[in-house]
Amino acid sequence: MNVVRLYQPPDLADVYNICVKTGANGGDSTGQFSNDDLLPDVYAGPYVTLQPDLAFVVETGDRVAGYIVAAADTRSFVDRYRDVWLPGFAAKYPLVESSISAEQRMIRMGYNPEYMLSAGLQDYPAHLHIDLLPEVQGQGLGRLLVRTLLDVLRSRSVAGVQLGVGGENLKARAFYARLGFLPLPSDPSNCSNLGISTRATV
Repeated sequence: MNVVRLYQPPDLADVYNICVKTGANGGDSTGQFSNDDLLPDVYAGPYVTLQPDLAFVVETGDRVAGYIVAAADTRSFVDRYRDVWLPGFAAKYPLVESSISAEQRMIRMGYNPEYMLSAGLQDYPAHLHIDLLPEVQGQGLGRLLVRTLLDVLRSRSVAGVQLGVGGENLKARAFYARLGFLPLPSDPSNCSNLGISTRATV
């Protein structure tokens, strides 16, 4: 039986695996970079390290097959990322000034957490990342993960949460639309940055 629960440190390897297996617009990104840890070191590791109280996982019984991670206050999260996470990231991934390859562009993103500071933070101060392996998709678990996060954020008086979604990730776009995510009012023509109120019913 699949269970949604709070993240625990022993889940880290599974979380990293999920991030890689879903990192190519929902498909497997294994081998895309010289180190498969790169993608989760940008999109998963910082969250379970810096804000584990907002990390929830889907446990299947023998492993974790999905997760949602978030930052309640994006601005303060960026500061903590730079102070706490970035030194280790920089030691692991040297920065090349002429970032022309996809790998170097991803590394550069890891060096610049300010990319998280998108428009609309006043009304949507939190942001999230969510990934599920194909084996647990289509079972309502993604919706349950989002609902669980929204409940916690609402209890902490966080007004809204936003996320970014790739233009080619059509399944994710459809999923977010079903839950009620919409383009941010501050940038309504940008369908890659979506937000939802923590008061929403999903």
